[in-house]
Amino acid sequence: MAKLVFGMNVSLDGYVDHMAFTPEPALFLHFTDHVRSLAGSLYGRRMYDVMRYWDDDHPDWGAAERDFAAAWRGQPKWVVSRTMASSGPNATRVGEDLAAAVKALKAERVGEIDVAGPGLAQTLTDLGLIDEYRLYLHPVALGRGKPFFAGPRPPLRLAATARFGEDVIRLTYVPA
Repeated sequence: MAKLVFGMNVSLDGYVDHMAFTPEPALFLHFTDHVRSLAGSLYGRRMYDVMRYWDDDHPDWGAAERDFAAAWRGQPKWVVSRTMASSGPNATRVGEDLAAAVKALKAERVGEIDVAGPGLAQTLTDLGLIDEYRLYLHPVALGRGKPFFAGPRPPLRLAATARFGEDVIRLTYVPA
């Protein structure tokens, strides 16, 4: 059975903003390795649109960006959307019954399924389907953006910590 994991870069004041965090090389390598290891990723439509950046090669990319793009392109993706007409390569749209679809994914897959996007994560939290939360804590305060927890924070228990590079600490929580 797969484990559903919600993890994102987050500021000290609890916000996520993909434009505010440029991972240093050690963290970027970690994310590349992490993506390679996934059983797949589950996206909300807006986060999927952001990540589609990796579908096309860019001439200014170095080896690290090309490696991440290859890992991202190779993994199965499920996109939760009622309005999206079509999805990109290696992606499947999840329609109306989110709970049933996610339960089926968890039952049929082995490993970790990444959850991307605070809104989708909140919906899955409300359904009791998130198995682990990973906050990649950066030493900045944004004062704006989307909060990591889009609704009330669920009761959690700290399960692990890890450090990446000079400044980032990953806090791993499980439901209490």
